[in-house]
Amino acid sequence: MRTALTIAGSDSGGGAGIQADLKAFAAQGVYGMSVITAVTAQNTQEVRSVQNIDPSIIQDQIEAVFDDIQVDAVKIGMLSSPETVELVARKLQKYSPKNIVLDPVMVSKGGHHLLQADAISALMKKMISLATIVTPNIPEAEVLTGSKIHTEEDRMDACIAIQALGVKSVLLKGGHLNGEPNDLFYDGTDFHWIQGERIHTKNTHGTGCTLSSAIAANLAKGASLLEAIQISKQYITTAIRHSLDLGHGHGPTNHFFELYEKANLLVNHK
Repeated sequence: MRTALTIAGSDSGGGAGIQADLKAFAAQGVYGMSVITAVTAQNTQEVRSVQNIDPSIIQDQIEAVFDDIQVDAVKIGMLSSPETVELVARKLQKYSPKNIVLDPVMVSKGGHHLLQADAISALMKKMISLATIVTPNIPEAEVLTGSKIHTEEDRMDACIAIQALGVKSVLLKGGHLNGEPNDLFYDGTDFHWIQGERIHTKNTHGTGCTLSSAIAANLAKGASLLEAIQISKQYITTAIRHSLDLGHGHGPTNHFFELYEKANLLVNHK
């Protein structure tokens, strides 16, 4: 069985972070493993507190996985501190996994900053160049490029600027812009528009984590970058369409809707 490793923070509400990553891995048919970089106390409404994991424990988790199990893809999410960024980058350089999907998690759905200001610089200098693909949303891309993004031309310019940081390819997500949430994939040479569908629901907690994890899972299974993105875009669209109306804030997507539907199980979805 193909495998994928997520290196990210834990979400006690289960909708994002490590929890979403492992669900997406399972839904896409790969064996999921995890390295927890931070523990967050959060629900559908807020992030109440964050506790960064000691770097020595993060290191031990990474080494424990790589020293024993074949890792076909790595998804990187919340790293929080510059020390964590530098440690993870150093270990990935050592183990050199074939596929690395970097989701530059900076702010939670509720507006809580999950990446320290000085960690952004470390991410750009130490981590991006190691990634196979980076998957920023519009606000994250604006931080990475230092430019506002409004038009299609802005988005293309942003992809070029981010790719110039050393990453092999860029998927710039379009959900924060008006209109249909079309994503732009830049492979370093050509642009590809990935068509989306605007689904009117507040239950979108963990969409970025889920999409990037699905991409990692499909890369682990041998798909090309474009194929992995297309499959994952369809998967997250279905998960949002049948999102779960849990809690009083932004509910989670439905990671297993297609599996439950095939099994003829009743699903409490919206």
